[in-house]
Amino acid sequence: MINTFYEKIAKLAVNYAVGVKKDQRVFVSGPIVAQELFQALYAEIIKAGGHPLLIPQIEGTQELLFKHGSEEQLLYLDDILLTLTKEFDCMINIFGDYNTRKLSLVDPKKVAKVKGSPRKQELMKIYMERYAKGELNWVVVPYPCHSFAQEANMDKFSYSEFVEKALLLDKEDPVKEWKEIEKKQDKFCEILNKVDKIHVLGEDTDLTLSVKGRKWVNCCGHNNLPDGEVFTSPLEDSVNGHIRFTYPGIYSGREIENIRLDFKDGKVVKATADKAEELLQEIIAIENANILGEFAIGTNYGITKFTKNMLFDEKMGGTMHCAVGAGPSETGSTNQSAIHWDLLKDMNSPGSKIIADGKVIYEEGQWKI
Repeated sequence: MINTFYEKIAKLAVNYAVGVKKDQRVFVSGPIVAQELFQALYAEIIKAGGHPLLIPQIEGTQELLFKHGSEEQLLYLDDILLTLTKEFDCMINIFGDYNTRKLSLVDPKKVAKVKGSPRKQELMKIYMERYAKGELNWVVVPYPCHSFAQEANMDKFSYSEFVEKALLLDKEDPVKEWKEIEKKQDKFCEILNKVDKIHVLGEDTDLTLSVKGRKWVNCCGHNNLPDGEVFTSPLEDSVNGHIRFTYPGIYSGREIENIRLDFKDGKVVKATADKAEELLQEIIAIENANILGEFAIGTNYGITKFTKNMLFDEKMGGTMHCAVGAGPSETGSTNQSAIHWDLLKDMNSPGSKIIADGKVIYEEGQWKI
């Protein structure tokens, strides 16, 4: 019998998030530790009339590749992954891990080089272009594993309850709840789509950027579960000033604390951190990772705790985040990079504001529109 908790996640992912239709091909990837969620997703895809292809990742293989692989092997990406991204209709990625710090001992230069490889960039480009055209529906769903619970300083039972509430699975009709969120955030986006200049003020932050002509996207459960944000992409040469991200940046299981980025005409001209600054420098050195690809505001006030899991943390109400690297093409972004790395800032502190064309639209963690 399929666990009812995973069945709830699967129903939301298959029937609402990606909306699997008869004869559509769907590939599901994720860690093998999430076996029960794989089974639940498989069952729901079959019920919807789709054709599921499961791609479980075996524990330890990534570490072994970095430990024993040659440079050629590290940079290799099989054509089958390009084919899947080019031809399949839906993609469901299970986000979970048996060890969130499994790459902590790997040289950061190696990790950065792999993420910045030409083949990875090609894969990212195909993925983003097909999504922008409406040809590929995708969603990331969480698996409440022990490692994520540990990072959040919770036991697995409490963490599972946290996940349930964040996905609105504790509600009588989760789909109805997400549709209500969609309507509310549509109003935000309608206003923001007319904005030119954005000015962010906060702790150690005074940042300006232009979003003129860029589209704001309403995130309401179709691509991420949990969800709850509105985002766009700045004009690539418009970002100026400085920002300090008050939460740690997590990259390959490593924490980079108190990240401060200084921008001039769209590019990072100075990057510092109190911890793991050498890794920060490696990331920024990846092609076009010194450009902001995303500017976003979290809207899910049901997520109240930082868990070191960006799938949840970036949605937290009272926060904003920026991503360095690839910009989502559906917003109009032209920045292409092998990475898209989200960095989170608390906006609840006194004096924190987001100003749009001279009008305060967000102050101390609350919307003013």
